[in-house]
Amino acid sequence: MDEIIEALRSANELVPLPLELPDEETLVEIEEQLFVALGADFKDFLLNVSDVVYGSLEPVTAADPNSHTYLPEVAAIAWDRGLSRELLPVCESGEGYYCIDEVGKISYWENGELSEQTWNHIWDWAQEVWLES
Repeated sequence: MDEIIEALRSANELVPLPLELPDEETLVEIEEQLFVALGADFKDFLLNVSDVVYGSLEPVTAADPNSHTYLPEVAAIAWDRGLSRELLPVCESGEGYYCIDEVGKISYWENGELSEQTWNHIWDWAQEVWLES
């Protein structure tokens, strides 16, 4: 995990309005809004790299409610499009979403279907998908 965090930090692009990292209290508030526990790996991801801007993918963020990547807003839209409420979007991509389940496994959902390709941890997804985007 630390190596992936370091790789993402090194790849982070300079932008005019940089993103901020959330704190634990903010994540508790988001869990209360969503009525869903985020899970340890997802929380670590949000606390450590949700401010990184890199590549063609824009994973969800948790610090700025006005951001188009703000987790509660992205989740509401994804659920409205048919994503199961047992899944949380990690990143919108194309017509679908990379999403995380209650055990922390990542898959891609599009048009009501989950892809067969999965990643066991969000950090695997970050390394194999986000860093390669």
